Amino acid sequence: MNLKSVHHIAVICSDYEISKAFYVDILGFQILKETYREARQSYKLDLTLNGKYVLELFSFPNPPKRPSRPEAVGLRHIAFEVDNLKESIQFLNSNDISTEPIRTDELTQKRFAFFADPDGLPLELYEK
Repeated sequence: MNLKSVHHIAVICSDYEISKAFYVDILGFQILKETYREARQSYKLDLTLNGKYVLELFSFPNPPKRPSRPEAVGLRHIAFEVDNLKESIQFLNSNDISTEPIRTDELTQKRFAFFADPDGLPLELYEK
C-alpha cells in the first residue's frame, strides 16, 4: 500500500444549516458541491480549504450522539494549521466561539488551542 494523503474527513452534524454556516462562514471552507439525497433524506456538502477537497458534512435524520468528553475511543480531533494562533483565537471569540487556553506542544514547542464545532466535535488550531 502506498497512501498519498488524507483524501477527506466526513462529519455527521445534528443541525445541517448551523454546521454549514460554522464551517463555511466562520472557518472559511468553500463549497465545492451540495447534494440532497432524497432516498436518505440527507444532505452531503463537499467542502474545500484553499482549493483542496478536505471535508464532507452530512445530515441524517436523528443521528445518534457520540461522546467526545471524557475522551472516547475514535476520532480525537481535527487540527487546522494557522499562521497566527492569537489572531485566530480572537476571531473565533469575536464570533462567540469559546476556545481553551493556549498550550505548547511538549514535543514540537508549537502553540495550539482547542475549540469545538456546533456538535461538540473537538477542533484544534495549531500554529505554523
